[in-house]
Amino acid sequence: MDIRDYIDDVARSVAFLSRIRVPQRHFAGHDGRLSRTVRAFPVAGVLIALPAAALLAIFKALGVSTLFSAFIVLAVQTLLTGALHEDGLADTADGLGGGRDRDSMLAIMKDSRSGSYGVVALVLSFGIRSAALAAILPLLTPVTAALMLLAVAAASRTAMVWHWSMLPPARADGVAASAGAPDGEATRTALLSGAAIAALLLLPDAPLLAVASVALAVAAAVFAFTDVVRDKLGGHTGDTIGASEQFAEIAALAALALAL
Repeated sequence: MDIRDYIDDVARSVAFLSRIRVPQRHFAGHDGRLSRTVRAFPVAGVLIALPAAALLAIFKALGVSTLFSAFIVLAVQTLLTGALHEDGLADTADGLGGGRDRDSMLAIMKDSRSGSYGVVALVLSFGIRSAALAAILPLLTPVTAALMLLAVAAASRTAMVWHWSMLPPARADGVAASAGAPDGEATRTALLSGAAIAALLLLPDAPLLAVASVALAVAAAVFAFTDVVRDKLGGHTGDTIGASEQFAEIAALAALALAL
């Protein structure tokens, strides 16, 4: 693996998955496709989550309320990503919940307005993640709390690549289609590195049972969601890729709350 190429892929992944600005030199000669770039999604997820993880460690060290800490940390993460994944979740919920058939589902998902299904999905996502974080924090030190958040970030971005690679594009002219399907080597690199990063970050303060629970929960959530998307839409969209991150994050935090 060429280190310079991989660093460029990390920078491009950070730019794609967040509102964080990266130097333009990383895009020199790049055609905009993400077929190989996705291999860096897990590392990019860790980098994007670093500010929120640092803030969580500070709040934990200062004895700030766990529920308040959870909400603020999620707010920081949402600001850094520009609510990219939350938008995907809301649009996917509206489309799958409100559409009568495949075409109407895709049309609803393309509409920028949020309906009742999308609003409920967002409320549940923030509610479950906040409650899970609040339940976990009393059991962790400041450092291990930060590491836990970074592990979840790596796992959830890995889930995006998995969902993306398992389905064809639902639209020929969609964002996901134009970005290119993840190639086999990039997918394997993302899955292996993402699993390794998440496990290494969790192991300092989480028993093997908790680590295994996170892996199983994320895998089950993404597999089930992908199966529904395959049945309803016949393929992925940019929205379903974003939604897969949310399902993975919810599953990982819920598993930790139950297993720790």
